[in-house]
Amino acid sequence: MRRPVITVIEDDENVAGLLEFMLRAEGFAPSIVRDGRAALQLVRKNGPPDAVVLDHLLPYCDGLEVASAMRADARWAAVPIVLLRPSAARGGDSRLIDACFSKPFDPTALVSRLKQLTREDA
Repeated sequence: MRRPVITVIEDDENVAGLLEFMLRAEGFAPSIVRDGRAALQLVRKNGPPDAVVLDHLLPYCDGLEVASAMRADARWAAVPIVLLRPSAARGGDSRLIDACFSKPFDPTALVSRLKQLTREDA
């Protein structure tokens, strides 16, 4: 059975490491991108993953700019995006994201949501 590919776009090394560990343990195939510029290059050059976990605050450009670029690219337009935002920040544009979690987030709830978003019949 194919493992769903999850691209994690997160600049905080601890959060990225936690997400990578959790996702692998739950049967996903995570890949990590560390900043907004690298994320935009990924969108331009690569095919889409099954879902994206996207930090709101990134170096070079923020998560909503990255989400907007994903939605503007026909190959990436339907990829589920889960936004991680600071607890004080407002939610993202609902047309750009599929789910939003405030930091610190509940890892179990995040994994559960990713499972829902990546189901073959969803």
